[in-house]
Amino acid sequence: MSRVLVTGGAGTIGAAVVKRLLSDSAWEVRVADHREPPLWIREGCEIRTADLRDPRAAGAAVHGCSHVIHLAAIVGGIANFHKLPFTLFEVNNALTGAVTQAAVDHEVERFVYVSSSMVFERATEFPTHETDLDQCLAPRSAYGFSKLAGEVYTRAAHDEHGLRYTICRPFNAYGPGELPEADEPGIAHAVPDLIHKALTGRRPLEIFGSGEQTRTITHVDDIADGIVIAMASPAGENEDFNISASQELTVADLAGLIWEACGNDPAEFELEHLPSFAVDVERRWPSVEKARRLLGWQAQIDLHDGIAQTVEWLRDVEREGAVSS
Repeated sequence: MSRVLVTGGAGTIGAAVVKRLLSDSAWEVRVADHREPPLWIREGCEIRTADLRDPRAAGAAVHGCSHVIHLAAIVGGIANFHKLPFTLFEVNNALTGAVTQAAVDHEVERFVYVSSSMVFERATEFPTHETDLDQCLAPRSAYGFSKLAGEVYTRAAHDEHGLRYTICRPFNAYGPGELPEADEPGIAHAVPDLIHKALTGRRPLEIFGSGEQTRTITHVDDIADGIVIAMASPAGENEDFNISASQELTVADLAGLIWEACGNDPAEFELEHLPSFAVDVERRWPSVEKARRLLGWQAQIDLHDGIAQTVEWLRDVEREGAVSS
């Protein structure tokens, strides 16, 4: 049995990764996060509560682990990128620097850096292949640049110290686990934000910008499966992968789908267009061929089914009063 450290395991994608690992008896799981994980994670995993920016804490968390999946970061929706640019850049770089150094020091068998579709913030080729990163201009957002910097950290550790790595780039994760910020639209990701508005009868439904921006939303369980498969596969060693569904849709179409999934009358659907932000990616549509070819992985969860599941989860949470209008 191999022991895997999941940093940021209390987060939305992190918890999905932990769940996927626990379903396979080949893995023993250690979770490191500054937050307290939910009970089911505490019961099934070894827990380290720590600030992983501290090199000593990072080293202690990695010690004894054969694999590391590095997810710990400040994330969120588009408003968060503009509200906390310095904070998230400083924190994300410090986390990745300390955890990558610990992985080198402890000679882990595989270091998985979970990057972001935002490294392709200024992509011009679609669908965007992994190799297109070489032609992309650097991200303008602090968040996108911090995730690109993490990829550079990872490859540099390989080039200088022989660290065996895999880079995974999730695209527009959604699913149970992420709560909206009711009073601050855009702090959370688009799907929980829109579901909350639709469930509470917000009409017109507010979106940022024209609504013609495209996204390729991917269920967190599919993302978790892709990350674990990439980590375990010999073909994933020293490679990077887009971990994504393949359906491109506009934000306006996504809003309409969510409106109906929440049980609202399609005839009453209308949008209000809020001013967008300095960085609002106009098109996001990755190629997923490399993951299919090298890993045998592709997203499985139907979009309508995934949205319905997420709506029901958030509806239950709101009934319990965890999110206020």
